[in-house]
Amino acid sequence: MKLNTVSVNAVLVICFLLSGYNLGFAKAPPTAREDNVIDEYYGVKVDDPYRYMENIDDPEVQTWIRGQADYTSSTLDKIPGRSDILSRLVELDAGKPYRIFGITKLKNGTMFFQKRAQGENLPKLYVRLANSKDDQLLIDPENIKSADKQHYSIGSYTPSPDGKYVVYGLAKGGSEETVLHIIETESGKKLLETIDNIETAYNRPKWLPDGSGFFYCRRQELAEGAPETDIYKNSAVFFHKLGDEVENDERIVGTPHSKMDELTDVDFPSLSIPTNSDYAVMKIKHGDSKELTIYTAPVSTLLTRNIPWVMVCSVKDEVVEYAVHDSDIYLRTAKGAPKYKVVRTSLEKPDFSSATTVLNIGHQVIEYLSAAKDALYIGMNDGGFNRIARIEYGRDAIPRQLELPDNCSGNVYYSSLHHSGILVSTNSWTKGSLVYQYHADTDEFTDSGLMPKGKYDDVSGFSSAEVRVKSHDGVMVPLSLIYKSDIVLDGSNPTLIRGYGAYGNSMGVYFNPLNLAWLEIGGVLAVAHVRGGGEYGKEWHQAGQMLTKPNTWKDFIACAEYLVETGYTSKELLAGQGGSAGGILIGRAITERPDLFAAAIISVGCLDAVRMETTTNGVPNIQEFGTFTNEDGFRGLYEMSSYHHVKDGEAYPAVMLTHGINDPRVEPWMSAKMTARLQKATSSGNPILFRVEYGAGHGIGSTQTQRLAERADRLAFLIWQFGLKYNSVQLTP
Repeated sequence: MKLNTVSVNAVLVICFLLSGYNLGFAKAPPTAREDNVIDEYYGVKVDDPYRYMENIDDPEVQTWIRGQADYTSSTLDKIPGRSDILSRLVELDAGKPYRIFGITKLKNGTMFFQKRAQGENLPKLYVRLANSKDDQLLIDPENIKSADKQHYSIGSYTPSPDGKYVVYGLAKGGSEETVLHIIETESGKKLLETIDNIETAYNRPKWLPDGSGFFYCRRQELAEGAPETDIYKNSAVFFHKLGDEVENDERIVGTPHSKMDELTDVDFPSLSIPTNSDYAVMKIKHGDSKELTIYTAPVSTLLTRNIPWVMVCSVKDEVVEYAVHDSDIYLRTAKGAPKYKVVRTSLEKPDFSSATTVLNIGHQVIEYLSAAKDALYIGMNDGGFNRIARIEYGRDAIPRQLELPDNCSGNVYYSSLHHSGILVSTNSWTKGSLVYQYHADTDEFTDSGLMPKGKYDDVSGFSSAEVRVKSHDGVMVPLSLIYKSDIVLDGSNPTLIRGYGAYGNSMGVYFNPLNLAWLEIGGVLAVAHVRGGGEYGKEWHQAGQMLTKPNTWKDFIACAEYLVETGYTSKELLAGQGGSAGGILIGRAITERPDLFAAAIISVGCLDAVRMETTTNGVPNIQEFGTFTNEDGFRGLYEMSSYHHVKDGEAYPAVMLTHGINDPRVEPWMSAKMTARLQKATSSGNPILFRVEYGAGHGIGSTQTQRLAERADRLAFLIWQFGLKYNSVQLTP
């Protein structure tokens, strides 16, 4: 495909106007009253003029939020070209006939998966029987509506080993408040039992091999008057036998009913029964920490009164992931290997101290493990290029890197201990993914047919580059750049730079056709791989965590400065974006360097880090951000708290904050307080907008209509603030 510059529906027009354009606002957003609360931590007095907003159900707060939401909606709707942007996004989204993900393939070849077809709002659950090409619809969440007209989305699903039943989770309005349901595959009949308070962030239900029932993790019922910070405490693993009353489900693991030494009340236990193994694995996730504790026990003992759990590894062993084949467990660990290594021990007699090293590259980051019937497949990151190694299960097996088609970058898309080989998805900044079947017996790749090629998957005229930028302390930070191939580095290109930098999560290479709405009008997209992420392993993560967290936003600032200094853009045409934990990154970037950005977008952002610990999801995040219960912890949190670094009279860039009112991960009042503080403090006259989605949460489970509308608002906001006018180009085959 190519950019047709002659036959276009609308010729691209980008006219830079020195003073922007007037939208003819009828009114200003509502003003929030101040009611300052002063807390003192270790001799430091901390002001909090909008503490009352933390009671988000208070009628005054609700009225203010609704007023902000209405004002923002009215403002965005008036931006010239906003409707055209949305139309273009809808068109780009419809370029692929369907998208398949979340595959599970049974031993007999029957395959379950989620699929969202062209024009549909939500993924639906399907089954494709063995030796059949027909897809049978099992669950259509678009046909399920709540009394308050909020949508439902499928959280996760697990078919029984024989495929007769499927247990699946539904959550309302993006809340992630999941309820488990069970459906009989052949008849489509739904069983009567349902299970609420399901913990889905770190696990999903797992069936007994005979399909008689499944294990699941459930949060405790919160006692009346108990603080919200207790919601994620005392999670426990239960067993549900099909047909039984849920009230009679047996608790398998969970404080105070467990003998596991390292399990505390703030941990998340989850049980797995690996295919073709006689041993079960109990994984304990300690809040949002990556390091795991793992136990094992024979599957035959799981429903006995005294399960003989044996520890495989503890936190000190720095294990972050595992895979099982028969009676062997493979562990990805940073112990003595900051870029991770893979070791193996026996589930029959586990001993981490004498585990055999299977793979230790050193110069590449080992990112994940994926077990298939024939071999263990290992994902590696080589300077942003995703590679896959294969290691057969023999004791003296030698690792071998797969040569992917066209020497492309790729990840394991799916593997199964029932079947040899893997599915591999390619990745690129500028081309759509393909899903290949790797045939282990012939060492060949073929197109799986699971990912249809989209109209915009192979558009020419766009390029990407990987550069390294010197940060404030001399550390070189990776920066990915995507742009039109004929770019001129004269500072005139509107540019959006994104970042995250938390939990050791990498910002991997991916293609999203929706990005073309920005790129095709001459926009530059930059992705900053800042410290706090996992691009260079555990040390890179720890260099942007707790007391070292300032490196996260200082790396981001250095990357933004590079874009200006090299002529990709100018300060007048530069915007920054971050969301969730990335709210720390963008919030502190604009409070430390407000002069560097013309605009910023903060999505579901963690913005009051000092008060994070008082929220529902705050305690699990102590491992990542710290705690105010000790002086070093407080000083780290205070430094990363954007809300507390807003200064009166400072000329801040234009900011749009977005939040779903049902967000269970970051409280919506974080964005509310930051909005009020910025509106009161800024002297620039630039707009501070608070976009509120009343039928969404953290973004998980949102409908495609919601996603496209928010993206259209973000692009319209940036184009308005850059003083540009939007007329879409048309990409044609």
